[in-house]
Amino acid sequence: MLDIGASHRKEYAIDAGRSEPVVIAEAPGRVHYLGEHGEPKARLFLSSAIDRYIQVAVSARKDNSLRFFAADLGERKRTTLINLKYKREDRWANYVKVAIHLFAELGYPVKGLNFTLAGDIPQHVGLASSSAIEVAAAVALKGFFSASVSDRELLNRLGMAKSLFFGKHSKGVDYLIALSARKDHFLLVDEKTMELKRIKSPFSKYKIMLMDSRVPRMGEDDELKQRRQDIRKGLALLSQKRQGVSFRDYAPADLVEPMGNLPEEIRRRCLHIVQELQRVNDAVELMKNQDLPGLSRLIFHSHESLRDLYEVSCPEIDWLVKRAQELEGVLGSRMTGHGFGGCTYTIIDEKSIDEYQRRLEDYERIFGFHPLFHTVKLAGAARVL
Repeated sequence: MLDIGASHRKEYAIDAGRSEPVVIAEAPGRVHYLGEHGEPKARLFLSSAIDRYIQVAVSARKDNSLRFFAADLGERKRTTLINLKYKREDRWANYVKVAIHLFAELGYPVKGLNFTLAGDIPQHVGLASSSAIEVAAAVALKGFFSASVSDRELLNRLGMAKSLFFGKHSKGVDYLIALSARKDHFLLVDEKTMELKRIKSPFSKYKIMLMDSRVPRMGEDDELKQRRQDIRKGLALLSQKRQGVSFRDYAPADLVEPMGNLPEEIRRRCLHIVQELQRVNDAVELMKNQDLPGLSRLIFHSHESLRDLYEVSCPEIDWLVKRAQELEGVLGSRMTGHGFGGCTYTIIDEKSIDEYQRRLEDYERIFGFHPLFHTVKLAGAARVL
């Protein structure tokens, strides 16, 4: 990653005496290993932060302008506090605005500020790069104003500001992970209660590889919307519309056979969700017991369920997982993110990485996409540098 301090000083050198960043903060990306496709606001996730970051530098200006510089892109945006609102053309800068709005609402003296952004989180593959911008900017501003704001309040207020700016529900789980992660630990995250437990990684002899399939995703939003409609309808039919019932109240056996007026496609969607909830809990116990063969089977079963029941995979992703599964030294492999392309993760012995990469030559020949891979580690929480 480039030197964000040097980039910031160079970009804002016109502000004599104000070019030195007062605060530089960073926030990590994250991976969901299990659980991301489920009942909204009631999911269980097995996740971690990863050692790919967004960094944000902030310093004061003499005027009341808000300036934004994306050092990696060489792009610049600007606004003022009075005009602080979502603008489609501002793209990445909108995420910084979320954090600015948060501190303005808390009554801190937001006036003229310079921001610089840089990062190395792979884009558009479901690794929470946009949430990392929001968290890094919020942590930087917290340090800048010496604000006495708890992580929980920061999380809640980021969610409210995100909803205001973008008109949609915020990904509070991503904020929680970025603010609560611990190095070398997986996280069991309960979206319903927003509680989190840390599990020491049992993979000291393995590496985690992220494989970007480079598959262009078209129609993804419509497909995911249809899946959400299916599971809402399925839950309503299962529960006879009783209030407060969730998929956590059902066992996989409840959905093994079609029930009454539950259509087969909806039954499959619901079965995936109920089984995945069980898999997340089972994975935690397997990790605690160092049962790596059991965990391996569970991860592959989860991918099969995403492929066959929830139907959000694609041939390219399935090929990447299958080739990994065939390779000695691979503990597990599965798609992660929204699906219909995107990314896989593979937990692999370091000695097997070269062989896996060699097999990717066939992937490019068969599918015509050049995959990108990233080896990552489990990282800690957002911080001021």
